[in-house]
Amino acid sequence: MCEIKGENELNFFEFSNFYKLKKTYICIYILMQKIELKIVGLSYSHSQSSAYALILGEVRGNRRLPIIVGGLEAQAIAIEVEKLKPARPLTHDLFKTFAENFDITVKEVIINKFQEGIFYSILVCEKNGKLIEIDSRTSDAVAIALRFNRPIYTFENIMSVGGVILDQDDQEIEILEEEDVDVDVSAFSNLENTALEDLLRSAIEEENYERASEIRDELKKRKK
Repeated sequence: MCEIKGENELNFFEFSNFYKLKKTYICIYILMQKIELKIVGLSYSHSQSSAYALILGEVRGNRRLPIIVGGLEAQAIAIEVEKLKPARPLTHDLFKTFAENFDITVKEVIINKFQEGIFYSILVCEKNGKLIEIDSRTSDAVAIALRFNRPIYTFENIMSVGGVILDQDDQEIEILEEEDVDVDVSAFSNLENTALEDLLRSAIEEENYERASEIRDELKKRKK
C-alpha cells in the first residue's frame, strides 16, 4: 500500500476539494459577468397576437435575446430608436424629465432574472453619489435606457438559457418589420418629399405612430 508522507507533501483529497471549490468560483464568476446588449430589431410577434418581439443582441457576440413586449411598449421603444418627436411627452419621456429635475441619473439597465419565460430588469440609478436599484419591466427599462442613452446588460446565466445563436449570414430584423401584413404604400408613391414630410408631422401630432412609421420608411427609400 502506498502512503503519502511528509508535511510538505500535498494530500490528494485536499487538492481535489480545493480544485472543485476553485472551479465552482470560476463558474459563478463567469455566469455573473455582465454582457452588454444592443437593440437588433423589433418585429411583430408570430406567437402572440397584439405583441411584438424585441430582439436584443450581444455587442461582442452573435447571440440574440428575444423578448415579447406589448404594443404600447414597442411603440415607445420604436419612437426613440427612430428619433420621432411625439406631440406630447410619453410616459418614459415624462420619467426622464422628472428624474433630471430631481438630479437622478440612470446609470445602466440590467436584465437580471429570467423566470418562467419572463425577463425581469432593474434600473441602476444614482442620486447624490448613492446608487439605487429600481425594479422594472424589461420593456420599460429598455425604453428608459434609450432615452438616457445608457447601456443595457444581462448576465451569462440568463443569456445561456434565454438566448439564441444566429449565424453571421442571418439578416438582422429591421425595426417594426411586418412580414405577414401587407402595407399599402401606393398612396405615398405619387407624393413629393415635402408633402410626405407634412404628412409625417401631422401623423406625429395626431399620435398615429404606425402611419408615421410607414411615411418615414417611404422617405428613407427615396434617400437610398
